[in-house]
Amino acid sequence: MTITVSAPGKTILMGEHAAVYGRPALVAAVDRRLRATVGPPDGPGDGWTLELPDLGIREEASPQDLLDHARTCREAWEAWAADPAVGLGGTLGNGPAHLVKIAMGEALGRWGSTPTAGRLTVTSDVPLGSGFGSSAAASVAVGGALMAAGGRPFDAADLEAFSLDVERRQHGAPSGVDGGTVLRGGVLWAERSADGGALRLEPVDIRDPACLNGLRIYHSGPPAEATGEVVAAVRRLRDRDPSAFDRGLDRATAQTADLRRALESSAADPGAVISSFRGFQGWLESLGVVPEPVRAAVREVVDAGGAAKTSGAGSLSGPGAGSLLVFHPEPATLDALPSLAAFERLDLRLGAPGVRLEPPGAIGGGRVQT
Repeated sequence: MTITVSAPGKTILMGEHAAVYGRPALVAAVDRRLRATVGPPDGPGDGWTLELPDLGIREEASPQDLLDHARTCREAWEAWAADPAVGLGGTLGNGPAHLVKIAMGEALGRWGSTPTAGRLTVTSDVPLGSGFGSSAAASVAVGGALMAAGGRPFDAADLEAFSLDVERRQHGAPSGVDGGTVLRGGVLWAERSADGGALRLEPVDIRDPACLNGLRIYHSGPPAEATGEVVAAVRRLRDRDPSAFDRGLDRATAQTADLRRALESSAADPGAVISSFRGFQGWLESLGVVPEPVRAAVREVVDAGGAAKTSGAGSLSGPGAGSLLVFHPEPATLDALPSLAAFERLDLRLGAPGVRLEPPGAIGGGRVQT
């Protein structure tokens, strides 16, 4: 039997970096999807064929190879978690095949029913390294496909915990927002409990679509550094002056709450959206995660009466910083801005469905229940 599970990408409307410190974020699934397909092996015997045709990757691996790869990365992450000064070494930012192999090895070790032989094919139209959650989509889709291939019922909590473990090997200390969003889909408010424990995600009711109708998404170019490197740099900044960092974090949190109120209002208030975007972007720039070419584009949008902010971890050096969210009450105004003309505009729909079996209705499926 061949099984395909897909997961959407995501974009953070507001709250990146703040979410790492337990603060809320507004995040939306987008209608670009990654698909993981598990099929029978080519021949007898144990072993996996891993194919990522979009990247020209094809590898053969035994179950023990995958278990060893996952164990090595897990041990490196545990050493880093105990003492970040040791670094993550070769486990950080080694590309999509690396992350997929971690997911396969973790599944083999975690779920005894996972097949020990087969073909795993991963295809995607989620942009890589641009703040769209490609690693979360991969860990959720691969985990879900292997879960189904082993005859296990879909368990959203188990799959979410699995995805977070896989992402940790790649990014160090992810917030869990990406994995939670690609599982559930929609537009979500993500916030940790007051004691810093469980992550709570609740749907946001967009009562007046006009608040998002003026939003465009551009690709400013891939970040120069992996997400984990950027997150670690921000943590070092916080460690140098925790009080000043936390004051900025408080302001950023208030701006995220203001944006939620604007989205849930029955009467659209473009001014509230613009104010929130401008304020939060100022905080991101103070963290050093927005390179100058992108800051210049943001200033041009502001001068034209709109607002723009990077979405995702950003970049410590230029020229790109991943995705850029641009809001203007009259979107056509943006067409005349030279800085934006240099970026790729992405035609994305916000609030896409979460993880699901493909095609909908396969194996009694459709959307995986969360």
